Amino acid sequence: MSKNQERIASFLVDLKAALPIDEIAIEDESHLHAGHAGAASGGGHFKLTLISSAFDGLNRVARHRLIYAALNRHIPDEIHALTIEAHSPAEALLLK
Repeated sequence: MSKNQERIASFLVDLKAALPIDEIAIEDESHLHAGHAGAASGGGHFKLTLISSAFDGLNRVARHRLIYAALNRHIPDEIHALTIEAHSPAEALLLK
């Protein structure tokens, strides 16, 4: 298991402890940023797609705050950059 795969496993534990999760996917996009100054810090670049009932009625900023609070211990050492797609279950149905 690579370092970033271990990190993703840890992120999943923290997110599942903080939020009710219907669906989740975390992708390591660090390879897309090789040579970027931020990549030198050792923190990875990740894309998170998360569907949770916790997002019902919340705007994008409030959703991101919940996610950042859950992952706070990983920022900035393990997470240098995080792309977030956060949807409620009802919104996810409309996207399909």
